[in-house]
Amino acid sequence: MVIIFIVLLNSCSFKKLAVNMIADTLSSGAGTAFTGDDDPELIRDALPFALKMYESLLEQAPENRELLLTTGSGFVMYANAFVHTPADMLPDMEFELQEEMLMRARRLYLRGRDYVLRSLDLKYPGFSESVQNDRMDQALEPTTIEDVPNLFWAGAGWMGAISASRFDIALMLDVPKAISLMDRALELDESWGDGSIHEFFLSYYGSMPASMGGSEEKARYHFRKTLEFSQGMKASPYVALASSVCVNNQDASEYRQLLDAALAIDPDSSIENRLSNILSQRKARWLLDHIEDYFLLESEEGDT
Repeated sequence: MVIIFIVLLNSCSFKKLAVNMIADTLSSGAGTAFTGDDDPELIRDALPFALKMYESLLEQAPENRELLLTTGSGFVMYANAFVHTPADMLPDMEFELQEEMLMRARRLYLRGRDYVLRSLDLKYPGFSESVQNDRMDQALEPTTIEDVPNLFWAGAGWMGAISASRFDIALMLDVPKAISLMDRALELDESWGDGSIHEFFLSYYGSMPASMGGSEEKARYHFRKTLEFSQGMKASPYVALASSVCVNNQDASEYRQLLDAALAIDPDSSIENRLSNILSQRKARWLLDHIEDYFLLESEEGDT
């Protein structure tokens, strides 16, 4: 009876302990189960279930920082790979569907960002409030190299939402906040994620107009750094430079060269980047197939 009483008395504690153990296992032990898969459709269909399971666990363990990061980053990745990118590849005649998908991507990005900011708030009370009130130095000064994944995914989610919101001026005003998070992550560990922070800045500087801070020189610098840290095993940097700087310069020759380089990478050569490489190569093929949408090409010989 005494043992039963003690178990009943502590059942809530045991439940919380069990939930945290499961959450910790899921957030730290997934390995390459998702990122190393070679079937994008399987991952597209599986991720929503996984994300909702993470959210269910968070209801029981709301202060599990690792689970908050895993959940937040999962939403950002899902939004980018399976909602935002497919929306950008829709034909002009499907404008209404594209807008619906972009708005969905925006919501998912912000949902992911907010989970990651909650994780930072648990470590640094008042972090989100400082960020929202433009006290970036105050928020970022105490962060350490251990916080780089949180800073990256919060910034990526924020910028993803901005990119998906073409006419949201209020959200556009948050660009400096998102960039500050990324700047701090870069300062703390520029090699993180095989150069993923450099790749973010490659896309940012390459796609933004000069009036808003865009710079071909900076984009190419971050391109080179991404290749250095990824050892040339990622297709996405080539796609990013081709679809931004090359289009802006109307350099169809380099555009083709970069996309061909992306397609030449063997997805199986880097297991942790296999899914990303397959998705990037799909986009590279699409960009090559739709080259006329981005360049004023000379007529084929013999055409009138």
